[in-house]
Amino acid sequence: MPYFIKTEKFNNNAEKLLPKIRKQYLMEHKKWVKSLESKGIFISSGYLVDANQKPGGGGLLIFKAESYDAAIILIREDPMITNKLVEWDLKEWVHVTGGILN
Repeated sequence: MPYFIKTEKFNNNAEKLLPKIRKQYLMEHKKWVKSLESKGIFISSGYLVDANQKPGGGGLLIFKAESYDAAIILIREDPMITNKLVEWDLKEWVHVTGGILN
């Protein structure tokens, strides 16, 4: 089964939210990821930081899906997307060499 990588950055809608409200949406995202894990889907989510560990570089989601179409269907359920809080991109990752994730 292929791997997919979704990258995302907060958009203006998210930037305008109070930090407390934005955090609630992030908690919804985490619950969504955990629900997929509980169904046996390989998925891992996190955010990017700079050299000083300052967030703001966006988010990264790595997961497995049967196909690109299946991956699109899956990520369109992400609360960050359904609530229109991020600009996102999806790519299939073609493994060539080196260690691989489980």
